[in-house]
Amino acid sequence: MHLVCPACLTVNRVAEERLGEAPKCGKCGARLLDGEVLALDAARFDKFSRDDGLPLVVDFWAAWCGPCRVMAPVFARVAGEMPLRARFAKLDTEAEPQLAQRFGIRSIPSLLVFRHGEEIGRSAGAMDVAGLRHWLADYV
Repeated sequence: MHLVCPACLTVNRVAEERLGEAPKCGKCGARLLDGEVLALDAARFDKFSRDDGLPLVVDFWAAWCGPCRVMAPVFARVAGEMPLRARFAKLDTEAEPQLAQRFGIRSIPSLLVFRHGEEIGRSAGAMDVAGLRHWLADYV
């Protein structure tokens, strides 16, 4: 399986049966699967959505959005529970309006799931932990 390093963006090859052994980047030594939510810009989005072997769950949000602020700790908690099943990332629609437009984001928070560069799931609106886990069950 290919995993993109969150620190240096190097694509690393890791055997699937070794994902639970805390793999590290062969170039910079950073942990590849730490369960943290990634912050994405356009370049990082393209790299992770296209080159990473795990599904990418992206929270399209903005700092001024109240429901987005409510969703943030829920998203972070579920990300910490699923480090071997998916990558979780946030994309600020104010900082990256072209990506929001590219994916037709009309309301925030919007969650999109990508696999190999293709969108495979979408949901708009804040969710609680159980709702997010249930929704993700179809994709990760």
